Amino acid sequence: MGVEPARDLPSLIGLDRVQLGEALREKGVAEKQIKMRVSQIWNWIYVRGVSDFNDMTNVAKDMREMLMRHFTIARPEVVDEQVSNDGTRKWLLRFPPRGAGRPVEIETVYIPEEGRGTLCISSQVGCTLTCSFCHTGTQRLVRNLTAEEILAQLLLARDRLGDFPDRDAPVGTMMPAEGRKVSNVVMMGMGEPLYNFDNVKQALLIASDGDGLSLSKRRITLSTSGVVPEIFRTGDEIGCMLAISLHAVRDDLRDMLVPINKKYPLKDLMDACRNYPGLSNARRITFEYVMLKDVNDSIDDAKRLVQLLKGVPAKINLIPFNPWPGTNYQCSEWSQIEKFADFINQAGYASPIRTPRGRDILAACGQLKSESERMRKTERMAFEAMMIANHGED
Repeated sequence: MGVEPARDLPSLIGLDRVQLGEALREKGVAEKQIKMRVSQIWNWIYVRGVSDFNDMTNVAKDMREMLMRHFTIARPEVVDEQVSNDGTRKWLLRFPPRGAGRPVEIETVYIPEEGRGTLCISSQVGCTLTCSFCHTGTQRLVRNLTAEEILAQLLLARDRLGDFPDRDAPVGTMMPAEGRKVSNVVMMGMGEPLYNFDNVKQALLIASDGDGLSLSKRRITLSTSGVVPEIFRTGDEIGCMLAISLHAVRDDLRDMLVPINKKYPLKDLMDACRNYPGLSNARRITFEYVMLKDVNDSIDDAKRLVQLLKGVPAKINLIPFNPWPGTNYQCSEWSQIEKFADFINQAGYASPIRTPRGRDILAACGQLKSESERMRKTERMAFEAMMIANHGED
């Protein structure tokens, strides 16, 4: 890990190649050197995973000194790290102030499985959506995360898991295609990714860049509660896999469980799914369905679900409800979840029951909530007014 930088230095993490070149140009790097320096720095940050400019051994000393004076590539502070009895890890990360703001905290979760490891990344501090079964929804939105802060979660996880090449690996080493501890990324942490589209897009395009972190776009899944206008853009401009937080098959119930449904009802949502770029049997949409006892778990609900998804290449992830302090919901009986899954399977849809992971450290689906310091009221009101102007009331 690198030396803690001055907090007001801008980070080079999260800049695309054009922006990185411009940042160097502004600090006096000769035009004829820009392309080479961008390539060197890019490799050190995203392939070698360095967090200290002094570790960039093939970069001239005067260049490294200039970078240290003007920029940072440091990781966020790890406030807390918890390890579940099933191996799931949860990090509480603190990012320094942005502009006139305050430090903020978010949670990131790593789920190890046989043959793969999935990192659940946050896109916002808090959330605006107030889904009634979700713990994160009880934390008010503080702000969007930047592309740097989104990528920093991936870089830090690879640091902590030993997932970058050894420091003595040859210069020019590339990221291996197989055997990585973080093989999959899901934008399913805190926040609604499509309410932070531009930053999420930039971060995911850098994460999938073949000369850097080199994650396959088929191993990156973005989960949305249904921000319909941005769904087509997600497939067209990012090209990742899509997951929909569905949870109900009737508008009246979904209005209660997932309030964004009042703005973008099921018909509009399903139309957007049917038009998702690249949709095929090989690139199915995942529909997430949390199982709530006596709320949405009847066989009639299963029948309606099959009808709703008709004609959409889809997989349904059935999620046993993960309890959190203060909730009024209960998880469906296991026997009922199995009956629900059997009905959907018989209709021709894969419907795996997601094994709850990290429940004991509140790291499971719907349980994330940081104790982040909130914005001052005036800052929060200004931010929420901007969100409403951009997207309308939910």
